[in-house]
Amino acid sequence: MIVLLQRVSSARVEIGGETVGAIGPGLLALVCAEPQDTESVCQRMLDKILKLRIFGDEQGKMNRSVQDVRGGLLLVSQFTLAADTRHGNRPGFTAAAPPELGRALFDRFVALARARHPQVETGRFGAEMAVHLVNDGPVTIPLRMG
Repeated sequence: MIVLLQRVSSARVEIGGETVGAIGPGLLALVCAEPQDTESVCQRMLDKILKLRIFGDEQGKMNRSVQDVRGGLLLVSQFTLAADTRHGNRPGFTAAAPPELGRALFDRFVALARARHPQVETGRFGAEMAVHLVNDGPVTIPLRMG
């Protein structure tokens, strides 16, 4: 599983001009499932995201998690994180999970997140989405687990 995590002041996902998910301060997670991923991988990735200390404390040091600051979590599926750009100029996406598996793993990841965190919003799997965000910091952290 690949996640590109961004600390945000706000973020939202629109489909056809309609907002389908939005948060204030918190984390935007672009999520890519890979063929070998399992529920265990989803759980470990969620643990990392919820506990990662990338929010400032009173001294401005990154010492608080999204749970500590009661921030939102916006989860957006994005298979393009698995892009292979080693050859030619058009990326290949064979390293991403096939759509059926990708949807099942993303849905499971969302369900696990909703069971453990009070504010979880999402985009829509497979949809053409416009993702709007204000990156706070900026802080962008790539995560990979498998």
